[in-house]
Amino acid sequence: MASLITMPKLSDTMEEGGIGAWLKKEGEHFDEGDPLVAIETDKATVEYASPYEGTLLKILIPEGKAAKLKDPIAVYGKQGEAFDLQQLLKGSVSAPQAGPAKAATVANPKTSLATPPVPVDNAASKRIKASPLAKKMAKEQGVNLTLLSGTGTNGRIIARDLATAPSAQNLAPAIARPNQAGDQKIPLSMMRKTIAKRLHAAKNDAPHFYLTVSANMEKILTWREDLNAHKDVVAGRLPKVSVNDLLLMTTSKALRQHPAINASWQEDFILQYGSVNISFAVALPSGLITPVLFNSDTLGVRDIARLTKELGERAKKGELKPEEYAGGTFTISNLGMTKVEEFTAIINPPQACILAVGQTQHVPHVRDDGSIIAQQRVKMTLSCDHRVVDGMVGAKFLETLITYLENPLTMLT
Repeated sequence: MASLITMPKLSDTMEEGGIGAWLKKEGEHFDEGDPLVAIETDKATVEYASPYEGTLLKILIPEGKAAKLKDPIAVYGKQGEAFDLQQLLKGSVSAPQAGPAKAATVANPKTSLATPPVPVDNAASKRIKASPLAKKMAKEQGVNLTLLSGTGTNGRIIARDLATAPSAQNLAPAIARPNQAGDQKIPLSMMRKTIAKRLHAAKNDAPHFYLTVSANMEKILTWREDLNAHKDVVAGRLPKVSVNDLLLMTTSKALRQHPAINASWQEDFILQYGSVNISFAVALPSGLITPVLFNSDTLGVRDIARLTKELGERAKKGELKPEEYAGGTFTISNLGMTKVEEFTAIINPPQACILAVGQTQHVPHVRDDGSIIAQQRVKMTLSCDHRVVDGMVGAKFLETLITYLENPLTMLT
């Protein structure tokens, strides 16, 4: 009997999926385990292997379109079988593995492109009571006088009313900007939608505060040179160690010393994680993904270099498995390969902190004795969820991190 195939959940944060490509055609038979459709999730494009066998009778969601979880995307059954699509959509028959269907969401509603009504400005019918100086200041500042209340005699707008007045663009009603030559609409990928939703929620829900420090990178960069001069690295048998690898290692060791940073807010309690699973940001054309180094505080720098290279390459190819980018307890976002000196990052929920790292630069540094020398230094900013981490707790963590970066041998004590 014909049944519905519904949108499966292929990642822990997935709420909808896009149809990247149908790997079977209508009328084509498939066996259990055969790749049926390539689905774009919020993290990667995944080939969905069919949990049942049959014939693909009808595709409901074409390539390039999206559907919410458990919404019908296709019909399968026996070869040549007749079926009543409306009955299927009403939920009388559904694929047991894929969850219930929702008929109302199968159709793709058309978005209205009608021009929104332009608010009527009745300013011309109002007589503006304002001093000549106030009118002059309003013109210079771009302030709409009709939207101000005056404090002068009989409500007259005077100069002091303009001193704290917001600009016209903040006061005036929003008017839709007409399309212009060169404008283009960029379709949102599932990844970009999820990034927008999660980070918007994180910024609104978590009270962020920021701690910025600077560290001397001379010794750890020298250590990196020595590591990469090893014969097995030169011969290509071992991967090169990057500055990011060293940051991941030193941060992991510091997190082990400061478990209050390696935590998350859980509404009724604070969860301190029993292991250090550090996430690192990888830039993709469609957004960011954060592969995880599990138990990273137990890994040596060469293990970290091997894993980051492997995970980074597969992330860029969209080949990461869901379990490889879920479960992180802390995140590093490193823009050191760019010209960015310092920046702040939004916390990756449900984690409590994220470390933003800028470019290592040769800069003048004032010693304690007042002398000035040139040093290779880096600026780092720790974004903290104040519900979980207090300022002194974050500061102590950064002190330990700086110690490890400036004196790598202290990690061994």
